[in-house]
Amino acid sequence: MLETIRGARRTICFLSYVYWSGDIAHDVAHALADRARAGVDVCVLLDAIGSLKMPGDVLAEMEGAGVRIERFRPASPLRPLQANHRNHRKILVVDGEVGMTGGVGIAQEWTGDAQDPEHWRDTHVRVRGPVVRGLHGAFAESWLEATGQLLCGDDHLPDLAPLEGGGPMQLVRSRATVGDTNAEALLFLAIASARRSIDLTSAYFAPNAALTSALCAARGRGVRVRVLVPGEHADKDLVRRAGQDTYEALLDCGVEVHEYGPTMLHAKTLTVDEAWATVGSINFDNRSFSRNDEATLCVQSREVAGLLTAQFERDLAVSDRIDPQAWEERGVLQRARETATRVVRREL
Repeated sequence: MLETIRGARRTICFLSYVYWSGDIAHDVAHALADRARAGVDVCVLLDAIGSLKMPGDVLAEMEGAGVRIERFRPASPLRPLQANHRNHRKILVVDGEVGMTGGVGIAQEWTGDAQDPEHWRDTHVRVRGPVVRGLHGAFAESWLEATGQLLCGDDHLPDLAPLEGGGPMQLVRSRATVGDTNAEALLFLAIASARRSIDLTSAYFAPNAALTSALCAARGRGVRVRVLVPGEHADKDLVRRAGQDTYEALLDCGVEVHEYGPTMLHAKTLTVDEAWATVGSINFDNRSFSRNDEATLCVQSREVAGLLTAQFERDLAVSDRIDPQAWEERGVLQRARETATRVVRREL
């Protein structure tokens, strides 16, 4: 990401939910400020809640260099409900030609490679070609809401020739709304279309009854369904317990459930039939389905799906598979903790 930012010549559009502290927070700010001083138009949009931990000197460096930095949906007593609708997208677009998206935020947790509990496991991708316009569109939509400004022109939207290989790609963006959202519809369609396999990785896994049933229906069609979620290093224990409340139903219908061991698992990926895949910000929970603005990249490519499947297998090798019999025999306290999450499941 830093290399991509440092290579900018005309424009940078950067959107993040998490922007915390640490060396990486200063490194990213310095890189963005450096490009702004060089004459690059740098637009930075941060979720107002997710970036509360950003140090003041980091903000000052960027503003002093001419970075256009805005906060998305600041908390306001005049709009109390707005505080629950966050921008969870992670987007970087440079010169309108190169894009990045996935699960990575700006914090020390993302500076390693899952080598210890302090460094998280995540998936982020870098793309070129016409799909970058989709990433820019997702950023521009959020920027327009926050500022009232349109981002257009050749510097932001240059002509992009199709690339050979890689397969068809599309960015699916979703916004907080009442009723079905693009995020939920995407997952339903992906699960319903599966014929052989589903490999799902979710940092925050608390599916509603309909999606739990969809996974079981896929298993009933003979589809191999494997779910990978955080284990003991989960950073949100309440969400973990809510997800565990669905394990019994999933295990009963033959879905494999695995909990990742080494550190917090923050990736959000889905691979179907080893031919179609998604990478982005969408989790398998109600916040992603109806509370947050999200974006995920969809790719129809056996090559890309194969890479994600290989990573999934590596993750499984250091994960614990939930044994159906052992889970059935779990204690009363564990069951009570799971059941207690139901009163707040819609907000998780």
